[in-house]
Amino acid sequence: MPSGTRPTAVVAGGRIPTPRGEVPMSQATLSLTFTDAQAAAIDAALTELENQFAALVGMPADKRRKLMKMGDKSEAFCRQTLSLLEQNPLMVPRGMALTDVRQSFDALDWLRPRVQRLQRLGERLDNTNTVVGADIMKASLQGYALLKVSGRNQGLEGLRETLGARFARRSKSAGAKAA
Repeated sequence: MPSGTRPTAVVAGGRIPTPRGEVPMSQATLSLTFTDAQAAAIDAALTELENQFAALVGMPADKRRKLMKMGDKSEAFCRQTLSLLEQNPLMVPRGMALTDVRQSFDALDWLRPRVQRLQRLGERLDNTNTVVGADIMKASLQGYALLKVSGRNQGLEGLRETLGARFARRSKSAGAKAA
């Protein structure tokens, strides 16, 4: 791919530019390539994102499940409560740091649009990964079918049988023993 061009998808025999990554829903072939310069730029951008987001929190799923969640209705409640407490500072005990809560809301408001953009990009990456894998499976199954038909005459029967192990079904008794 020439330098400075966008990746394209080859779908159903025609070239369709994909500036936003959209791919038709049919199981068509997707030919996706990136130049070395693009790969280096993407890797550098990801490294920079990781560096800039170094303060983000990681935690195990069980700990995350135990945390109280703030949904849309709870968020409205929290914002109203904070606003009322800020308007009535004499009600607030000294140990209650409203500035910390306000700072948390500011962080939440700053994070949300970035989370949405990253989620959208992650979904497109995941979808592309699925399409590429499906294309590989489709081509491999076609190749395997060719080996089944033509492989005997080419001395490939043993290799075809090895590949065929992927499709071998276990008997119920063998499955029970494995469990």
